[in-house]
Amino acid sequence: MRSNIGSVLSKRALLNPDNEALFDVSAGCRFTFRELNDRTNQVVNAISPQVKKGDRVALLMMNSHEYMTAFFAIAKIGAVVVPLNWRLVPDELEFILKDSGCTVLFYGEEFTPSVGELHSRGNKTDISLWIHSGSADNTPAFAQNFNSIVDPAPTTEPVITAFDDDMLYIMYTSGTTGLPKGVMHTHTTQMEALLTVNASGDYCTGDRYLNPMPLFHVGALTPAIVVTYRGLAHILMRSFDPVKVWELVRDEKITNALLVPAMLGACRMVYDPKSHEHKNLRWFLSGAAPVPKTLIEAYAEMGIDIHQVYGLTETCGPACLTAPEDALRKAGSTGKAFFHTDVKLVRPDGSECADDEPGEVLIRGGHIMTGYWNRPEATAEAIQDGWFYSGDIATRDSEGFIWIQDRLKDMIISGGENIYPAEIENVILGHAGVAVVAVSGVPSEKWGEVPLAIVVRKDPALEDSAVLAHCEGKLARFKMPNAVRFVDVIPRNASGKALKRELRLQFPSL
Repeated sequence: MRSNIGSVLSKRALLNPDNEALFDVSAGCRFTFRELNDRTNQVVNAISPQVKKGDRVALLMMNSHEYMTAFFAIAKIGAVVVPLNWRLVPDELEFILKDSGCTVLFYGEEFTPSVGELHSRGNKTDISLWIHSGSADNTPAFAQNFNSIVDPAPTTEPVITAFDDDMLYIMYTSGTTGLPKGVMHTHTTQMEALLTVNASGDYCTGDRYLNPMPLFHVGALTPAIVVTYRGLAHILMRSFDPVKVWELVRDEKITNALLVPAMLGACRMVYDPKSHEHKNLRWFLSGAAPVPKTLIEAYAEMGIDIHQVYGLTETCGPACLTAPEDALRKAGSTGKAFFHTDVKLVRPDGSECADDEPGEVLIRGGHIMTGYWNRPEATAEAIQDGWFYSGDIATRDSEGFIWIQDRLKDMIISGGENIYPAEIENVILGHAGVAVVAVSGVPSEKWGEVPLAIVVRKDPALEDSAVLAHCEGKLARFKMPNAVRFVDVIPRNASGKALKRELRLQFPSL
């Protein structure tokens, strides 16, 4: 079977033309699969005279139906999608655009100032076609208006010429250290991700999937393609709003969604049992960071299962997943490998770890990236003998369940002992006065490094002594935080991970 991800939409439109495909919440637009595919074909026919197979096309847009139709259209043409993190400043966007060699940029009206700045830099990027999604009246002279060029285009299905190992997208990593790297995925690796997700996840006919995650993140993009592949309704939020999540769960009869732990925490804080009815909701999926056990238990008391998923941009999303029957029994575990995926834990010498022994997570499957764009050395380091070296530390219990501990690079080495910040964070989150916490290592003349807890208060009266007292008896002495610092907000990247590098710069010493 030859795979083209854009053809996934075409096939679903043929099989289930009248089923609801997409509800763009912010725009108030609903599309059947026939309508979504027709609109996608209009985008194809509007841009194909200027966009050819292999061209790199950037998307700087909030979640929207325009984003989804542009993505599927680029895939049908055989061009390469480069999703852009809209939180980035022009200098950062310039680097990605130039590094990837993008020649086309779709952008949302709200990003006009940044795009105008990029355009003024001339050959600092290779963009020759600028497509403005928004009001025609507000479209700059250097850009074409999305609706103006798409509306008159025909809905004719294009001839597909890109398949299998042709590149589908380059998604840049969040770049918590150094410059971001472009992760390359093909039509085949994305299709393999669809197959393993559908063989492992609890998706059912008639499901209505809520997507509040930014589509420039694999945790939003892969599920968006999964629900199209399965013929399910995709309820797409422009951006995350915890109150709106509960309203949509109630009004749209949402059955499932993916929320990173920070989102889960925010939703839990605003939950109102009197108005936030959720009888259709089967589960929330959560990933990007270990989910605190206390949060899983809090949702269990609400009658909502939290299934922890583990994956990376480099794996096109999937690696490990908790099954529904294990959600409570193994609360805190990220489960076992997806169906068409292999996972193992290894020591620094490459030998496999014993049960309960921390080791680096290695992942193998047809959905692993083909490499980092223009980074052969980084690719060779990350993929060895078909295994992707994740840089994450985990343990495996006697039943084969994986328990993510932390990032290898975030591990604290104190007096020769390895300390995983997530373990300390889980303990501190058990204190009723703590809203959010991140633990980082700070230099110590005696120990090399010691843990520092950075806390966002839930209780304004919370003092550092209370946090430290809460940890007593719950952590070994060498794991105890040496100090606590309070902040109003913890910096995070687009996938919800605490930016430990920024915290280390903010708190370089005790």
